[in-house]
Amino acid sequence: MEIGEVARAIAWQADHAANNGAPCTGRAIRAQLGLLDGKTAVGQRLANWPGKPLEDALPLRLAGGFHHLLLSGADRRLEPVYRGELTEQAAIDALVMAMTRDHDAALLPWLDGPPQTNEAGRSASIMAALLWLAPRLGARFDMNELGASAGVNTMIERYRYDLGGTTVGPEDSPMRIVPEWRGQAPKASRVEIIGIQGCDRAPVNLADPAAALRLKSYVWAEVTERLARIDAAAALARAKPPLVDGCDAADWAEMRLCLPQEADTTRVLYHSIVWQYLPAPTRARIEAAMAEAGARADAQRRLAWIMLETNRATFRHELTVRHWPGDGEPILLGTAHAHGAWVEWLGD
Repeated sequence: MEIGEVARAIAWQADHAANNGAPCTGRAIRAQLGLLDGKTAVGQRLANWPGKPLEDALPLRLAGGFHHLLLSGADRRLEPVYRGELTEQAAIDALVMAMTRDHDAALLPWLDGPPQTNEAGRSASIMAALLWLAPRLGARFDMNELGASAGVNTMIERYRYDLGGTTVGPEDSPMRIVPEWRGQAPKASRVEIIGIQGCDRAPVNLADPAAALRLKSYVWAEVTERLARIDAAAALARAKPPLVDGCDAADWAEMRLCLPQEADTTRVLYHSIVWQYLPAPTRARIEAAMAEAGARADAQRRLAWIMLETNRATFRHELTVRHWPGDGEPILLGTAHAHGAWVEWLGD
């Protein structure tokens, strides 16, 4: 791996954070460029990264480690950076280098795996899709989430939503999902989630404080509403843990789609910002399983596929729905901010 490719990935990720409401985190990420001199174990691993640094979310892996130092109380030196009080890049570069030297061994394991950003804000798009589907397919849904991580979006029936003035969900929920709504509000409709479950290769136990803190560490530090949503989700998980199986996505989808289905229900497969990370053979198996299940669907036992995923040509996060009976062709319902800050609704 050329060191230039790693440097370009760090610079791109820093710009991306800055352009998406997190300039303070962007400055902390940009400071990783100074580590490529290889004077620390972390820096050596960065400089000699064997994979694709941007696709592997390499800068975000390490960003999570630095944020964890602050959240855990192990080192609070980045606090003025995240608050926007320290903005001089040279000073931040020096600070990040010093912290890396001091916490080299603790930071190194953060490079072992990709960040897990389980964002409740994305569920606004999923719920809006259910509102759109309900008058077309019926109000009763059996929900099945791929790539559920900690199960934050496997608890969507417990959240309160305000989607452009259309409200749904329990009024007393500690989780309030109120994105900036662009376009017409989805039409109000009854949505009844009769079952909800998810899968992930490496589920995170959100009820475990240490695991919840690690998940929170991947959230950009100055986006305080996202940090609050993680806290609300953790509280709900402690009261009643979400159901998340440790399983391969294709194995799980094939199994779930073959289970007996209640009459007058719609079985829903859904996922958000997951598809691009699944290997091509896994995606092909899921598509084949959905095609087979769609062919079996009828007026009593219906099927839908809700996706909030990145269009790799435009880098827009698109909300699409497919349903059976019907032709199963994708219907674009809207686009959304990656972390749920806004939704642009295109549905009727």
